[in-house]
Amino acid sequence: MFRSVRYLPSLIQKSALSHSRNVVGPCSQLQWREARPSSQIQKREASSGAESSEMNSFAMNIFRGDIKPSTIFPFPEVLNEEQEETLKMLVDPCAKFFEDINDPAANDSLEKVEDNSLEGLKEMGAFGLQVPQDLSGLGLTNTQYARLVEIVGSHDLGVGITLGAHQSIGFKGILLYGTPEQKQKYLPDLATGQKMAAFCLTEPSCGSDAAGIKTRAILSPDGTHYTLNGGKIWISNGGVADVFTVFAKTPIVDEKTGKEKDTSVAFIVERGFGGITHGAPEKKMGIKASNTAALFIDDCKVPVENMLGGVGDGFKVAMNILNNGRFGMAAALSGTMKYCINKSIEHAGQRVQFKTEISNFGAIQEKISRMVMKHYVTESMAYLVSANMDQGIKEFQIEAAISKIYASEAAWFCADEAIQVLGGMGYMKECGLERVMRDLRIFRIFEGTNDILRLFVVLTGMEYAGRALKSAGKMGVAADMLKRRLGISSGDSLSTQVHGSLKESADQASKSINEFGATVTNLLIKHGKKVKDPEHQFVLNRVAEAAIDIYGMVAVLSRASRSLEQNHSSAQHELVLTKLFCDEATERIAMNLRDASDSKALQRYTSLARISKDVVSNNGTLQQHPLGF
Repeated sequence: MFRSVRYLPSLIQKSALSHSRNVVGPCSQLQWREARPSSQIQKREASSGAESSEMNSFAMNIFRGDIKPSTIFPFPEVLNEEQEETLKMLVDPCAKFFEDINDPAANDSLEKVEDNSLEGLKEMGAFGLQVPQDLSGLGLTNTQYARLVEIVGSHDLGVGITLGAHQSIGFKGILLYGTPEQKQKYLPDLATGQKMAAFCLTEPSCGSDAAGIKTRAILSPDGTHYTLNGGKIWISNGGVADVFTVFAKTPIVDEKTGKEKDTSVAFIVERGFGGITHGAPEKKMGIKASNTAALFIDDCKVPVENMLGGVGDGFKVAMNILNNGRFGMAAALSGTMKYCINKSIEHAGQRVQFKTEISNFGAIQEKISRMVMKHYVTESMAYLVSANMDQGIKEFQIEAAISKIYASEAAWFCADEAIQVLGGMGYMKECGLERVMRDLRIFRIFEGTNDILRLFVVLTGMEYAGRALKSAGKMGVAADMLKRRLGISSGDSLSTQVHGSLKESADQASKSINEFGATVTNLLIKHGKKVKDPEHQFVLNRVAEAAIDIYGMVAVLSRASRSLEQNHSSAQHELVLTKLFCDEATERIAMNLRDASDSKALQRYTSLARISKDVVSNNGTLQQHPLGF
């Protein structure tokens, strides 16, 4: 088997698969980032992806109450025959490698990926999946990449992190922003795994607030190099990487004021430049096979030609790497969820209690059904976003962030419920689910914490909607609000986009979008720019939850419609899943939108804020102990 894997790169070359463009869209972003919401970072992230007056993004347009279905319906099919054949050639050997060669329990115990697994991954070309073929990679599209990442996620998330930290973010900046000379110099060795890469953004003083980095880059007097000083923490592959994407601040003179100010820069830094050391591997709850370490940068001299982008582009480079990386997390975690589901149904169909299999008990049936429904939504989101990226759509940042949020929380739900279905057996190390649960916990934290990403979703969308309100003027806003109160939505109706069996669910989604747009409009009129202030995050989180559910609805409506129209064997099963999800999502959306403006809900938020402030100021809980001492 292993011998057959060895020749995959040459087989790909023979398939004549070619791309005339740079393929972007990595797996998951694997940089650790601490959970510290910042209105400043939200403002900057929001503005980074919302520049044009009209955007070809379904999720962006729902903030205006508009339905623009072209990127959603019909469910996009982006692989041509040649690409499908290439993918089929890769899927089975990849699965067999993880079944026969890689040992996730051993990797977890050793706290490193075993050497034979690493060598096998290199021989498969797994370190350069999206690097162009002429630079020693496999040149895969985002959809092809997602399918392989899904297989990795179903077997070993620790290995997934090692691979993703390398190519999803480690050298992704070179793919996105590198000059031809930079690509030629670095990508061949990185694609073959001869060298490892890491992404260096997080620092002790800044996590999600990427604009707050302290690492300094000072240009030499002769203009030939920058000297870097600083430190980075929680760097995936930090102790094993040879090439780093490092973000820093450098002083420049403001042309308008003539005063010195700092701006952001990004560099390709080699360990061989000198001045780069790392700390001991961090001891972590999960993903133990992934090397995580602090990085220390002392007088590291980096040639000016190693800058990514230009002076002042560092923040943009970082955000675009992260935005490009999020879609793959949903694909990977859909694989993990399938593993948890299979464990559950295997046990439930065999375990006999009270003279019957526990799969006959309603309590167990609900658990399994909800796991399956969440998996269907996650998988639909993952392949919808990857397809949109392959279609060349540029505005996918909200969709990718939503897919990351939903997938990471749905996967955690599935692991938790799977352990509950298996009972004591699920709690035992030998079963494997406890490792999966430990590995999964980090996915709600890194690549932007889910708390930060919810704010990113809602503030990006609201800024886009705000520009429309501003351009419409008072009369236009009044007319728009009147239409919404009358139930008249703008844009296409989703009922014309779906299979006839799903028209009722499509009407639910259309109504939800209309109400969503009205809520956003009201909040913008009420609060204006102050809507981004920290005290409004209670409300913003409800709006974000509604946006996530709406995107989930349209993703499954599109996918199920395709299955029904093409008469897939699973079409009726998908129909039931979609109707159930849309029913429940409609209720959640209505509740969240009501709570975004309801006076009683706002009073509850005030109470929550007061409780938190009280215990924080007291440095502990305030209530008296029941025993009085």
